[in-house]
Amino acid sequence: MRKIVVTGLLCATTAIQIGCVLPIYDTQRDERTRQLIYTSENLRHIPRIWERIWFLDMPDMATPYRTHGGII
Repeated sequence: MRKIVVTGLLCATTAIQIGCVLPIYDTQRDERTRQLIYTSENLRHIPRIWERIWFLDMPDMATPYRTHGGII
């Protein structure tokens, strides 16, 4: 019986958290649009943050052609 109650509470909590029971966004059109813009802007910057973390935005110092390296 305890497993059923715990499972039911877990499912109810999960449903509320992901917006199934209670809507995630506001019902007013203007406010909902603002919330959606904020959400999409945050998700849009993820690739740039990832590039900064892995230093992929730094210029490559390796030359595409072979250099002599000695004094000419």
